[in-house]
Amino acid sequence: QVQLVESGGGLVREGGSLKLSCAASGTIYITNMAWYRQAPGKERESVATITRDGVTNYRDSVNGRFTISRDNVMNIVWLQMNNLKPEDTGVYYCNMDYIRRGSPGTYWGQGTQVTVSS
Repeated sequence: QVQLVESGGGLVREGGSLKLSCAASGTIYITNMAWYRQAPGKERESVATITRDGVTNYRDSVNGRFTISRDNVMNIVWLQMNNLKPEDTGVYYCNMDYIRRGSPGTYWGQGTQVTVSS
């Protein structure tokens, strides 16, 4: 059974930086990787995605401040977050789509809290 283990969350002041990481245990073929976040009382939203070929996409509010990257050998995805704002506060979840025996599926991390104080 593959698990996603996240790390790197914490408390930071506005304008600060954090780097999140998420590693998949076990051997599996990962296609797309992504980071989502959920603020209190709000729905989970996509923050950044990256294809296996390295094509990235960001939500408008983080474009230019956040950078998603990945390691296809180690099955790790990172999210470098710079110039953080209070509205970036929330629980951040990594997501990995996979293919096993020809069938697709998706895994979610357990979530890591990011809190940005003003």
